[in-house]
Amino acid sequence: MDRRTGVVLINLGTPEGTGFAPMRRYLRQFLSDKRVIDRSGLMWWLILNGIILTRRPAKSGRAYAQIWNRERDESPLKTTTRSQAEQLDARLRPLGVRVDWAMRYGQPSIGAAIERLGDRGCTRLLLAPLYPQYAGATTGTALDAAFDALARLAHPPALRTLPPYYDAPAHVAALAETLRRHLDGLGWRPDAVLLSYHGLPEAVIAAGDPYRAQCEATTRALRAALPHDMPALIQCYQSRPSRGRWIGPHLDEELARLAGEGARSVAVMTPGFAADCVETLEEVAIRGRQEFLRCGGKNFTLVPCLNDAPASIAMLEALLLENLSGWL
Repeated sequence: MDRRTGVVLINLGTPEGTGFAPMRRYLRQFLSDKRVIDRSGLMWWLILNGIILTRRPAKSGRAYAQIWNRERDESPLKTTTRSQAEQLDARLRPLGVRVDWAMRYGQPSIGAAIERLGDRGCTRLLLAPLYPQYAGATTGTALDAAFDALARLAHPPALRTLPPYYDAPAHVAALAETLRRHLDGLGWRPDAVLLSYHGLPEAVIAAGDPYRAQCEATTRALRAALPHDMPALIQCYQSRPSRGRWIGPHLDEELARLAGEGARSVAVMTPGFAADCVETLEEVAIRGRQEFLRCGGKNFTLVPCLNDAPASIAMLEALLLENLSGWL
C-alpha cells in the first residue's frame, strides 16, 4: 500500500491586507477564539463588535503597513512560512513526504492544507505548529483547529503532532549561530542582549500553562550554548494588548531601565518566534528602537528570527525527521 506522509507547518496568522475590511476580518477571527480571550456573552459581543472591531483595525493596519511585503502584497510572515514549506518539501519529497503550510487565522487555512495533502494521497499526517514554546493561545488553538478540520473528514489520516522544541539541541544551536553572526556583523558591541518572548496573562500561567517555564528553559539553553564573552542575556516579554497582570519583566520597561542605567547599545532577539512578523518587525524593530533612543540609548538592533535561513531549514528538517521516525 502506498502510504504517503504529509506535514503541515502552522503559524499564527496574517491579514490579507492592511485596509480596514481585511484587518477587521482577521481581528474578528483572532479575538473570537476563546483560547486567546476567554470571554463570551452579550456584553463581550457588544465590546468586540461595537468598540474593538471599530477602532482596532485602523491601528493594526497602520502597524502592518510599515512592514508589509509590497512586492508580493502580503505580510512577511506569509512570505517566510511559504518559503519554509517549499524548501522543506523539496528536501523531504524524495522520502515520500509532502510539506504544506497554513495559518491559524487568515489564509491559507489549516483545513485547506489538510485537504490538499489528502488530495496528494497522504494517509499519514504530522501537524507542526511553529511555536518553540507551548502556549494554549498558540500551539493549543492551532491543534484545536486542525482537529476540528480532521473531524469533518470521512477518512482522516493517521496523526502525529510536533511537540514543543524550546530546548531541542538543533533549535538552540540555530539560535546561537544566528545571534553570533548578527552581532559579529555590527560595528558596535551591545551592552546587553534582551531575549523578548510574547507575553501571557499571569492567570494563564497560574492555571497550568507551561509557557513561561519553557521560555526560561530556552534562555538557559541558549546561554549555555554561547561563548562566555557574550553580552549579558536578559529575558523579558512583549505584547501586552490589555490591562491586567501579565508575566514580566516587560520589554519596554527593560529598554527604559537599561538606558537609564547608562547602557547605550542593545540587541533584541525574539526566540519564541519562528519567523519575523508584525510583533518583531514593527513592535520591536520600530517601536522598541524609538523607546530606547528616546530614553537616551544610541545603538539598537533586532536580531532576525530564524526565518527561512539555511540554519533554520536544517533545524526544521531535523525536527520533522525525528518525529516522522517509523513512517519513512
